[in-house]
Amino acid sequence: MSQPAQPQQILLVDDDAAVIQLLGGLLANVAALRFATNGKDALRLAHEVVPDLILLDAEMPGMSGFELLQALKADARLADVPVIFITSHTEAGFEVSALEMGAVDFIAKPFRSSLVLARVKLHLRMKRMTDGLRRAATIDSLTGVANRRMFDQSLVREWLLARRTGNPLSLLSIDVDHFKSFNERYGRQQGDEFLRQVAAALVSACRRPA
Repeated sequence: MSQPAQPQQILLVDDDAAVIQLLGGLLANVAALRFATNGKDALRLAHEVVPDLILLDAEMPGMSGFELLQALKADARLADVPVIFITSHTEAGFEVSALEMGAVDFIAKPFRSSLVLARVKLHLRMKRMTDGLRRAATIDSLTGVANRRMFDQSLVREWLLARRTGNPLSLLSIDVDHFKSFNERYGRQQGDEFLRQVAAALVSACRRPA
């Protein structure tokens, strides 16, 4: 039986508590919500749980919305998170700048609830589709575990992390004894099923996120 899909995550970022309250009530049934009233807290929350969508106010004290967007795009883990600007600026030049910096959409204040709902749902659907395609490109179709492409990406990431933190890095190379003979005796179908069971056993033995 397949597991139910996890709720998508939206991060609302605005220094106006009234706007956050309004958006929170509007989107409460659309996704799981988190809130931040400044760019620094928003960046921290995004690192703790990578959101599926960020609704971002352009003008905030301290780190502005544009500065936060730059920080998000500079972070490999957060660069692909879609960002919708919500702002009182309506001039075309402002919207163009936001889109050129990597925002996926622009909603002007005061906003219409129906417009916000429609655009948020659209970008969440697109994010789910994009994530599905990305997973398909990095998962082995036979065993359901990460493929060679994902291994190469993960090894580079973990190697750089180990160099930065000074923590050890371990790598296991596991061989299945006499698999060729097993395949020849029992056939390709049984051999594939055996590999799936081996993969499942290895996954069940992994107790840590990394």
